[in-house]
Amino acid sequence: MKIAQSTMSDVTQILNHLDAGDPSAVEKPLPLVYDQLRKLAAAKMAQKNP
Repeated sequence: MKIAQSTMSDVTQILNHLDAGDPSAVEKPLPLVYDQLRKLAAAKMAQKNP
């Protein structure tokens, strides 16, 4: 599964803002990674036996 480089750059930038103490950056990472997290979870669930 490949994540777009621009998304990774955005996440890195947001994490840098969080590290610097920017309170407005707290809610920004989740929307950027949520779709990828869902895809990863679905793939893992598909591998499990019922």
